Amino acid sequence: MSEQIQVRLNGKDRDIAGGHSVRTLLESLELHPGMVVVELNKEILERDRYNDVDVQGGDMIELVHFVGGG
Repeated sequence: MSEQIQVRLNGKDRDIAGGHSVRTLLESLELHPGMVVVELNKEILERDRYNDVDVQGGDMIELVHFVGGG
């Protein structure tokens, strides 16, 4: 990873290390990629693209994770 970049994560500005893909960002947040829906810049991102899409400074990211229960 490299310098810090700023993104808007779930409505809050946040500094993160640059060089993350969506998948590595989820892992750094201790979120299982299979249990999260990612909206990147107002578009739902397909799970099979999480490795291929890099997080850029200024990105708006919304994460919705599922919690089991009953």
